Amino acid sequence: MKNNILTLLLLLNITINSYGQEAPDHTLNNIAHNHNEIKPVNKGLSFIAIGDFGRHGAFTQKEVARDMGTVAELLDLNFTISVGDNFYPNGVQSTQDYQWISSFENVYTHHLLHEPWFVALGNHDYEGNSQAQIDYSKISRRWEMPARYYEKLIEISKGKFLQLLVIDTNPFIEKYKKEENKYLGINDQNTKKQLKWLEQKLANNNPNITWRIVVGHHPLYSGGKRKTSEETLSIEKLFEPILQKHKVDAYITGHEHDLQIIKKQNVGVTQFLSGAGSELRETGTTNGTLFAASVPGFMAFTLTNNQLKAYVIQSEKDTFRVVYQTEINN
Repeated sequence: MKNNILTLLLLLNITINSYGQEAPDHTLNNIAHNHNEIKPVNKGLSFIAIGDFGRHGAFTQKEVARDMGTVAELLDLNFTISVGDNFYPNGVQSTQDYQWISSFENVYTHHLLHEPWFVALGNHDYEGNSQAQIDYSKISRRWEMPARYYEKLIEISKGKFLQLLVIDTNPFIEKYKKEENKYLGINDQNTKKQLKWLEQKLANNNPNITWRIVVGHHPLYSGGKRKTSEETLSIEKLFEPILQKHKVDAYITGHEHDLQIIKKQNVGVTQFLSGAGSELRETGTTNGTLFAASVPGFMAFTLTNNQLKAYVIQSEKDTFRVVYQTEINN
């Protein structure tokens, strides 16, 4: 009874607003009804996407973590996605680095945040011992990074699957390769091998794969600080054709310290940028922007065989707000 009352109070505290412009594609529909609630789906799964967060609880990391736990309970969370820059400013030095405690274990404490975390590497992670983040998968029950890029096939319901592909975008940034003393081991990574792997995985025509989602640290598009930067333009040029060719439904990313959703006209993939886990930067719009805000928070998703629904969550001092919702119908 007490749990039911608590859940009801939490739902009554959620204020839902809508920002952005109408989607250019009929499969992407804005939801702007103030009475909508965050709730789990029948015969489906739910997950959270967070990025650019590891700062020992500083800035707004603790508030965001608090709200991740609350939303996780409302959605009966299945897993969390981290889009990278897991530890600032210089990654971790080993699997015993105290940052595992101060920036991760002691911050994300809700019991549902102990469901799997599927983790990508960011550029700041390469400034330390990136291999240690892979090795931590053998220590932690929730931290899952078996390799620098990897596939997870996750059952949605009745033998239908989400294909989740986590890639390592860092070796594709040319300026990082010129600073190998800063980005440790960056030049040891074989980008041709990774691209071949990605193409092979996406070419899997198994009819039981109903959704394809790719996760990587660097965005395809941005209206923020790196809107026209070499790194954003190069990632778009390289990966957009691949994701388009294989009809990838969503690309989940970070790097920019804000929250953005971008759906370019005549491009099938929708980009969800969730990089507001702690420190923020100003943002803006670009071609295809549906939503953009420089506020602390994260994104939450529900997924059924037929529909992906996304919530943009803004963390505030004592609570949170759903500031935008959208959905993709399969």
